Amino acid sequence: MEDWEMTSDRRRSGEDGPMCGCDPKAAHDQDHGGSGAVTNRRRRRGMTLVEVLAVVVILGLLAGTLAVGFSGAFGKGKRELAKTGIGVIVGKLEMYKIEHDSWPSMDHGLAVLSDGHAVPTSSYYLGSGNLLDPWGHRYHYITPGPDGHPYEVVSYGADDRRGGDGENADVSSIRLRD
Repeated sequence: MEDWEMTSDRRRSGEDGPMCGCDPKAAHDQDHGGSGAVTNRRRRRGMTLVEVLAVVVILGLLAGTLAVGFSGAFGKGKRELAKTGIGVIVGKLEMYKIEHDSWPSMDHGLAVLSDGHAVPTSSYYLGSGNLLDPWGHRYHYITPGPDGHPYEVVSYGADDRRGGDGENADVSSIRLRD
């Protein structure tokens, strides 16, 4: 088979694009007398108001579902951060006890770990920002602690009140592993 015959066969099969030899991506119906008006209208057609409203409603439902799901995860995350913060404070209280041979009094509380009572070079020093729980409330220091413990460090949760459940539940140094 000659080269010109192969080219002709390939063009008939459509392998090399349209048989007319023009750009294969061009709109053939317009350029070659086809129904270009119909094709053109289909290309320019946008979304109807009903379609747009349907998409907005679906996206709103999806966002609402995700917000409800993530809000519980954020609350749990803050509780875990409170546990971590209490763990850090407990470590600093232990260092304070080693250096001063006593626990901080209720009068001074956790302030003995921070500015005004401790210097940044003290092994038990904590910046004042570390004495706030994830909800922005101060951690509470109770001495003596319950059940024979020398102290207890507590975050009262999002509502900063004793008791509660969920995000409002207390986080205590005595029950850090709960």
